[in-house]
Amino acid sequence: MKQNGTDENPVLRDPDVRLMLRAKAGDQSAFTQLVGNYQDRLVGVLAHLLQNKDAAEDLAQEVFLRIYRARHGYEPTAKFATWLFRIANNLASNSRRDSGRRKEVVLSVNDSGPLGPRPGERVIAEKSALMPARQFDQTEMQSVVQAALQTLNEKQRMAVLLHKFEEMSYVDIAAALETSPSAIKSLLSRARDNLREVLEPYVRQGTLGAAEAKQADSAE
Repeated sequence: MKQNGTDENPVLRDPDVRLMLRAKAGDQSAFTQLVGNYQDRLVGVLAHLLQNKDAAEDLAQEVFLRIYRARHGYEPTAKFATWLFRIANNLASNSRRDSGRRKEVVLSVNDSGPLGPRPGERVIAEKSALMPARQFDQTEMQSVVQAALQTLNEKQRMAVLLHKFEEMSYVDIAAALETSPSAIKSLLSRARDNLREVLEPYVRQGTLGAAEAKQADSAE
């Protein structure tokens, strides 16, 4: 059964796409709702990517400004989140290329943020029972994990953030990063290997590998 043309264009099943179509037609409240749906999530992803909260907030505003300016020509060819994060990724890449050395922001271990626990905190929680000899305190372990995340290149880090914290599929991440799903699968595999190599000294020998293997299986 066809409902509102969604069988012809499955993307129209996305409620945020429908909100964007309402914004295209002049419904300001629909655009306001989209901003409310994504602003905190977008700032969270960009803060982890850029390691600068102020820059993340500024860039998020620019993303929404770009979307608002493009509303009259909007065509629903992908999920709204995919389109939004494609714009965000491109702007973040430009920002990193154009800016010089930036001041890093130290994130509080008690600041869970809009995406729930920060990536470092999630790994801390998962690995806390695995620490040998003595337990690292949260601040110490967070520093280790944040440093490990920073060893990933920009595209790997963005792919990890979108996959693990936005729960986007390989297909949607590929669309956001303008590459293929197979390339994303390879990218995430290399990212896991890199994180394992950096974090392995901080956990019992072999335990992290098992945990990462389980995580890799769940990512399929």
